[in-house]
Amino acid sequence: MTPRDLVLTPTGVRFYGRNFACSIGRGGIKRRKREGDGATPVGEHQIVGMLYRPDRMARPTDWALPIHPGDLWSDDVRDPDYNLMVRAPHPFGHERLRRADPLYDLVVITDWNWPYAEKGAGSAIFIHQWRKPHHPTEGCVAFSRSDLRWIARHITYGTRLIVRG
Repeated sequence: MTPRDLVLTPTGVRFYGRNFACSIGRGGIKRRKREGDGATPVGEHQIVGMLYRPDRMARPTDWALPIHPGDLWSDDVRDPDYNLMVRAPHPFGHERLRRADPLYDLVVITDWNWPYAEKGAGSAIFIHQWRKPHHPTEGCVAFSRSDLRWIARHITYGTRLIVRG
């Protein structure tokens, strides 16, 4: 581990010598993540991308990509594009990336079960804004808006999110 890793601890996430309050999955932390279990998966997850809403915020880093209307993330195990970004219209189950609420205004993508997904092993494990302090996610790690923006400015490709079981 390095100071540039996001390390989930019992008191939050440690990063660059700071500790950030966070939310994790409603299913707790699991070694055997399954689609729909609400768990945050154990592992060393590399940061592989960043998405943002250009209509709601300035570009947080030079490598962040805008979320456009119609951008989706497949979470349907029947989909050949399971756990990949897809476009509407899409005939399989998915999450909308351009949401009415602010949870996905800034999304950091991890390599959990990506890009070559094992069907049913879980999808869309992101870092994003929380709904409210310590309110559980569907398996992601979530932060306050201000902390997420600070973290986004300091991560790079290859930064790891380390989750121990």
